[in-house]
Amino acid sequence: MSPTGRRISCCAWALDGSEAGVLTQLHTMGLRAVDIRPGGLRSSAAQSQRAALALDVCCVAASHELPEGAALDSTDAAAVEAARRHIENALRHAAACGADCAYIVPQAPIDADSLDRYAAVLPGLADHGAQLGVRLCIEHFPGTALPTVAATLSFLQRLQHANLYLLFDIGHAQMSQEDPREALTAAGDRLGYVHLDDNDGIGDLHLALADGLLTPQSLTDLFTVLDDVGYAGPVSLEMKGDLPDPADAIQRSFAITQQLLKINQETR
Repeated sequence: MSPTGRRISCCAWALDGSEAGVLTQLHTMGLRAVDIRPGGLRSSAAQSQRAALALDVCCVAASHELPEGAALDSTDAAAVEAARRHIENALRHAAACGADCAYIVPQAPIDADSLDRYAAVLPGLADHGAQLGVRLCIEHFPGTALPTVAATLSFLQRLQHANLYLLFDIGHAQMSQEDPREALTAAGDRLGYVHLDDNDGIGDLHLALADGLLTPQSLTDLFTVLDDVGYAGPVSLEMKGDLPDPADAIQRSFAITQQLLKINQETR
């Protein structure tokens, strides 16, 4: 737990190098929690280093690293089954690592029935997560079948499953021009996880915080809204590995987040 009272995590896949080395680098920056992909923390070396550093795993990106051709909304039953098995395995890995959250990212629709097929398979995955004690979140993502927070919340309302949640990504909300306060208030108790990243409002750039549209004030407002809606979970820094210096982007974003969360806590 950070001194601010809210855990700050980081998507470990932004950094190159051996997994043990990446974990050490993030720990040296001051981070005490990470998010991983399904293939993360599988080796004994990485597991040992994670234990030695006492790093928490907050979340697993369950739909990352899908086998080629696999998709939950495919018209090919074999492709759906491959995606389902992959995500179930990721949920089991999340539980084994002590994470209580995992998320999936929808794909671009292939036809008018894509969301119906998506809806047919998600309850079973959510049930599997519930049995393991892992929340299953859906991340809104421009250009996919669920491009906005509003569309994702409508989809969750349609499914009415107790273990399906929204992953809110501030950068994606900037791209879809959705107001964070309105979006998060609408999410209410369906808010399951939060990604922090920045962009120019057009591209999914995953810049360091305040390198794009975000400002210290807009981030402070975001943290205030998270408190107002009762979200007590982590916030996760999601920088991209193709930035000129992703380690610097993470370190600066972490410092900004720590500082603003501390100020937010002191003034409430």
